[in-house]
Amino acid sequence: MLHPSYADLIKVVNSEVEEGEDPVVTSRYSIVMATSKRARQIIAGDDELVDGRGKKPLSVAVEELSQGKIKILNDETQQTQEPAAAESAAENEPAAETEQ
Repeated sequence: MLHPSYADLIKVVNSEVEEGEDPVVTSRYSIVMATSKRARQIIAGDDELVDGRGKKPLSVAVEELSQGKIKILNDETQQTQEPAAAESAAENEPAAETEQ
């Protein structure tokens, strides 16, 4: 079983959404895609934002998301922040952005 649960992760991700706005994440698929993308970034050499000693990259990515260390960008935000990346993101997967 995944700890925290998908429902908890969705609440954390959508916690900063103003009332009346569309939630950033509405499905488990978005959580899975964003955490797997972050795990690939960690494997590629990005710094871990939480203590990841003895943990697999995906576990570190889930912990970073649950602690609010990374944010999931919706498609509109991703396109305004990364115009070149948006063109190449034909997969339409959510992006994980780290907070520094």
